[in-house]
Amino acid sequence: MSYKWLECAKKIQSISQAGLTFSKDVYDIERYEELRNLSAQIMREYTGLEMKKIKDLFTHETGYQTPKIDVRGAVFNNNKILLVKEKIDDRWSLPGGFCEIGLSPSENIVKEIKEEAGYNVVPTKLLALLDMNKHPHPPQAYHYYKLFIQCEIIGGQARNGLETKGVHFYHENNLPKLSLGRNTDTQIKLLFEFLRDPHKDTIFD
Repeated sequence: MSYKWLECAKKIQSISQAGLTFSKDVYDIERYEELRNLSAQIMREYTGLEMKKIKDLFTHETGYQTPKIDVRGAVFNNNKILLVKEKIDDRWSLPGGFCEIGLSPSENIVKEIKEEAGYNVVPTKLLALLDMNKHPHPPQAYHYYKLFIQCEIIGGQARNGLETKGVHFYHENNLPKLSLGRNTDTQIKLLFEFLRDPHKDTIFD
């Protein structure tokens, strides 16, 4: 039930953001601001986040709201996949993060892998583009699309980053505790299917 309310809160936020972007009437703007406050209250109730943090997230949004993009790198070596240990929750994830303005998805993942794991890589294939809402991630304040890009190491060496404190390759059947907000067990196992079948078509949705 809480997931349903969170989806309602995100939808209300999206509607209010669009209204604040396109409305000119002062009374309509006031109503859309009330809707945004209402969505923040619902979000606080079902996530436990502080109201100030939620309002900061929402009020920093500008323009028509669309899903955010999270890019993750799939780097294989000796039938193992590269994972990094996140400082924020002491769990493991594929290196990656939010796409930055001015960089393409490929440029983003090269940057993220270098910063989080120390390796220089070349992107080789888009493996999957997944809607976070259709996978068992914990509730999030925003709607995300997740891009999984296969990369090959061309240099560098394992090194912790500002947000990571471990770099390691793991077998498919020996995965550590995962940072579920970033990736799930089923998603990583899906990536191993591409290792076994390099001609497998890109998966989306």
